[in-house]
Amino acid sequence: MAEARRVLCPGGRIVLVGQDWDAVMVDSDDAELTRTIVHARADLLSAPRAGRQYRNLLLNGGFDDVTVEVHTSVFTDPAMLALPTMLVERACTSGAVGRDQADEWLAEQRRRAEADRFLIALPFFVAAASA
Repeated sequence: MAEARRVLCPGGRIVLVGQDWDAVMVDSDDAELTRTIVHARADLLSAPRAGRQYRNLLLNGGFDDVTVEVHTSVFTDPAMLALPTMLVERACTSGAVGRDQADEWLAEQRRRAEADRFLIALPFFVAAASA
């Protein structure tokens, strides 16, 4: 942030965009298992909650007029099954959930997709500030 603040012209704008992997929302019959899967995947990332930290990062970096918005993308297309597949596979590999649990949870997501009942939502934080 110090370097960004240094090179930004007075009055210039900085914009940060990022996801919050701890806040991924997946519709499922098993909320507890879904939370375990989402959090286990987030825990494997170096900064899974970076988006929610942008405001303080910009303020601590000496920026002014800091604003933060959250834009949530909602996906219902079966083509997005790759995302819950990735989530559950990483959670399984990490040992957070067992193979049987992972397979059962993913089968539910596939059934939802086939019945047009699949839903996953991803929050994106957009923070902006002035130099």
